[in-house]
Amino acid sequence: MSSLEVLQPGLLSLLQDQGRFAQAAIGLTTGGPMDSLAASLANRLLQNAPNATLIEASFGGISLRATKNLQIAVTGATLPLSVNGAEKALWSVIDLAAGDELSLGYSTTGCRSYIAVRGGFAIPETFGSSSTVVREGIGGLNGGRLAVGDTLPTNPSDAVQRLWLPPEMRPKYHHRATVRVIPGYQHKYFPRLEQRRFFDSDYTVTDRSDRMGYRLEGPVINCDIEGILSEGIAPGAIQIPADGQPIVLLNDRQTIGGYPKIGCALSLDCAALAQLRPGDTVTFTAISEHSAHNALHLAHAFERSRKPEPAPQ
Repeated sequence: MSSLEVLQPGLLSLLQDQGRFAQAAIGLTTGGPMDSLAASLANRLLQNAPNATLIEASFGGISLRATKNLQIAVTGATLPLSVNGAEKALWSVIDLAAGDELSLGYSTTGCRSYIAVRGGFAIPETFGSSSTVVREGIGGLNGGRLAVGDTLPTNPSDAVQRLWLPPEMRPKYHHRATVRVIPGYQHKYFPRLEQRRFFDSDYTVTDRSDRMGYRLEGPVINCDIEGILSEGIAPGAIQIPADGQPIVLLNDRQTIGGYPKIGCALSLDCAALAQLRPGDTVTFTAISEHSAHNALHLAHAFERSRKPEPAPQ
């Protein structure tokens, strides 16, 4: 039995769980939510399993109708949220009755929103995951974006206490991000001047950025080699193609590539990067592997402290 019907799908709305892992050997990429923190918090508000399937809506504009009583939570980008035209709060559990219409406007800060439902969406797994990767045509309902008339079943579950995440505990989204970079073994092929240019410059997010990678525009970075033998690509790898404009590869990246890489972005900062919109600004700063490990441990400890509280009446 369906629980939500898609009235308007928005610009790009996809069903995602945490991602598809250990499948790169057969050419399948990871997928999963671009902002894993916002997605995780949506499920935590509803006391779902961490890997519960939810909706990632890019830039908003999605409308859904409940076909039975259920509970939802919307996290991520700042945008107007309403039920039957009445304004509702982000980062909070919301009760929907059968026939209620949930609408997300268009985002003003950030660009990825996450719509979770109590119990998670009941979506069959493909290669161990429900995550949708449009390029590969797998995951989700039919391997593609949500469309008008799609019906989304949910797993059976009991109602939970109405919780919210207080404003001071929510991630902050801006129009600028500093991305920490761990230099890789190909770093040595970039002359010292080019390295300094890369780390001392501002780059602009272009409108060619997507779930595969964020294409940036700014000072050209030159490399002593034009290409390498194709090799596996980690999430966050920063390729420098022939035009010298960096590409930060993200969730739906190809599994192998032959452009030289100046380093790899810290996973924490990939989430912040993925909330930037075309025209926003990116800067890079180098960090060591030791500092990266420390940053991850501190972030995980802080994430555990983000405890939802009973929602104000």
